[in-house]
Amino acid sequence: MPAQQDDDLKTRVARILTEQVVPALQLDGSALEVCAVTDGVVQLRLGGSCSGCPSTLWAVVNGIEHELRQRLPEVDYVEVLP
Repeated sequence: MPAQQDDDLKTRVARILTEQVVPALQLDGSALEVCAVTDGVVQLRLGGSCSGCPSTLWAVVNGIEHELRQRLPEVDYVEVLP
């Protein structure tokens, strides 16, 4: 995927997450940062309470990936960065 398409996809990913996911995470004291989107791979960084518990992290990432893949078919998967 060319860089311009990746940038456009990153913008769309960030908008969906900001509108649909971040408000729920903030209720739990968590934060989310979209670091990069390249070739359908969304790289995120989670902070706050989500970052310390492996089972919570797994559930949050799976939920985010499911939400993004439903709305943006060009998203293949989500990676979480440390």
